[in-house]
Amino acid sequence: MAEGKPIFAALMAVQAELKAPKGQHNSFGKYDYRSAEDIIEAVKPLLKDNGLFLNMSDDIVLIGDRYYVKATVKVVDVVTGESVQTSALARESAQKKGMDESQVTGTASSYARKYALNGLFAIDDNRDADTDEYARQTSQSAAGTRSQRNAYPSNGSANDELRRKAMHSLTKEMQRVGASGEEVSALCGVKFGKTNSRDLSTGELSKLAANLEAWIAEQMGGGK
Repeated sequence: MAEGKPIFAALMAVQAELKAPKGQHNSFGKYDYRSAEDIIEAVKPLLKDNGLFLNMSDDIVLIGDRYYVKATVKVVDVVTGESVQTSALARESAQKKGMDESQVTGTASSYARKYALNGLFAIDDNRDADTDEYARQTSQSAAGTRSQRNAYPSNGSANDELRRKAMHSLTKEMQRVGASGEEVSALCGVKFGKTNSRDLSTGELSKLAANLEAWIAEQMGGGK
């Protein structure tokens, strides 16, 4: 790397070259995933090649009546001292089944760091449930389900609005808990026998949103 290379050019080079395979397997949900440690291991050589130093830190923040781990991931150009950083939040689970308090905080830290790393290095785990593409797919799936199963009565607009609200609640809860699309899809299979959230009824979507944190905690206790 040329001396004094701007940090954004260096970071762009890292993002272009980074390959972070999913090196972990969840036996509970039967899917592969990447951890924060997988990302760090893959990115270290690229950071060295591009003259960047990686620093990670956590803060505990109180939002409403719940505590969150706020992870901040920063890269620093070792020549110029310029830096770029991203942050992500993960809520400490109220469910402590099988875990002491330090393990609960550690799990939230791992989630938050993973998603901060994703943001900094432009890693796309899955289609985001809050994107336009996902919304279009959900709408198309719902339309197909109505025509095939007549799952919704004639007052379609009211039911569509209820479904939209249920999907929005699930999306917001995924963001708060730090759950990935893969984890939610696995829960859909375990709890409802469905492939993913697009196949759930409005009632099932609401139930998933209401229980997501507890079911994720249960899943992590099962070996994640």
